[in-house]
Amino acid sequence: MPHILIVEDETIIRSALRRLLERNQYQVSEAGSVQEAQERFSIPSFDLIVSDLRLPGAPGTELIKLGQGKPVLIMTSYASLRSAVDSMKMGAVDYIAKPFDHDEMLQAVSRILRDRQTLQSMQAERAATAKTVTGDKSGPDNSNGEIGIIGSCPPMQDMYSKIRKVAPTDSNVLIQGESGTGKELVARALHNLSRRAKAPMISVNCAAIPESLIESELFGHEKGAFTGASAGRAGLVEAADGGTLFLDEIGELPLEAQARLLRVLQEGEIRRVGSVQSQKVDVRLIAATHRDLKSLAKVGQFREDLYYRLHVIALKLPALRERGADVNEIANAFLARQSLKAGRNDLRFAPDAEHAIRHYSWPGNVRELENAVERAVILCESPDISAELLGIDIELSDLDVNEFIGLAPQTSGSSSSTAGEPTEDLSLEDYFQHFVLEHQDHMTETELARKLGVSRKCLWERRQRLGIPRRKTGVASET
Repeated sequence: MPHILIVEDETIIRSALRRLLERNQYQVSEAGSVQEAQERFSIPSFDLIVSDLRLPGAPGTELIKLGQGKPVLIMTSYASLRSAVDSMKMGAVDYIAKPFDHDEMLQAVSRILRDRQTLQSMQAERAATAKTVTGDKSGPDNSNGEIGIIGSCPPMQDMYSKIRKVAPTDSNVLIQGESGTGKELVARALHNLSRRAKAPMISVNCAAIPESLIESELFGHEKGAFTGASAGRAGLVEAADGGTLFLDEIGELPLEAQARLLRVLQEGEIRRVGSVQSQKVDVRLIAATHRDLKSLAKVGQFREDLYYRLHVIALKLPALRERGADVNEIANAFLARQSLKAGRNDLRFAPDAEHAIRHYSWPGNVRELENAVERAVILCESPDISAELLGIDIELSDLDVNEFIGLAPQTSGSSSSTAGEPTEDLSLEDYFQHFVLEHQDHMTETELARKLGVSRKCLWERRQRLGIPRRKTGVASET
């Protein structure tokens, strides 16, 4: 029988909650403050702690630390919603607003205990599997194979750790990141590692559905609810019942649909458009956006109460330009996939292509990289894929100055500074002009561009901007 600790300073509420839980086969202990709970009980011995946020002496959030990992459900008044969200960021498993009805409390308690049992079972299963496979080797497991996302930079390792912690729960998740960073891959990983993995995951791009149809698509409609509704139809939320609902670009959701979605999160029920009857649904919501929802909420373009419901767990995906060597690892994975589709096993990136991939800013992120590799594989006529085939122009500002300076060749017999001499006082523009003027007599435009790590088009544009004419004689007259 699960053992629950209630910490509430109002005797009437504490007694009523105790009777409610005991009637539903829970063992209950109670205290009026954090100090009393510490003095009377071993707090980590409980299966669940239900505490008021505001208590005499220490706040209820102190029990998060004292519980040593045991789940803490925070009770708070509706006016303290923001504080409740803050408490969840501190480690509370969930919050419930006062006044609450009995069913709401029982559902929250049941869900939290169920999630904890599921998590413990999964951890035990993984530990047993790891022991069998590795021969009981000690040390952390840094693999991300079960997550299905490529990359091993520190920000992504942190992301994998959070995914593993969050996935077994039913908490709402908000995935933030620029367009094309792979937010749906994170949502898919959260679903696949959850207890809902065998149930459907329904993905909806809120920006792709006309505003006039979004409510009908999400929540369904009854026959005759609007012109053209010749038959009743279930919505996508209903289709996700028992599984996961992924709402991409949720910042584009109209305010009316936001109000309906909030009811799904608060009450666990939907009402089809044109219906007077509600029906229960059990969905886990994962949302994603590239927009700043908090700023939108401040100007009335996004519901603040919905924002706080979504922001229970926030995962921030780094842009591709912030992931270091991951970009080359991802590019090679895309190349292998596209080579297989094209029936070619001899393709590889040329050195200039690898350099361009690493230093290009990739404003379209992973999606842009994938499209660039696919295009290059289609157009490539030799085994080596060049930067030109990728369609990448590297601006000098995209390069680290020291790395850029290191591209200059060593020359002799020159009084000017070269790569082997101090150049720290030169700006990138100064160095570009210096390098071109010094070497254009004995290098072609292609060679100059390659040494500078830019395309010929970029070299020409910078010549125009800096007023550096091309020599008309000698080797540099290449056209």
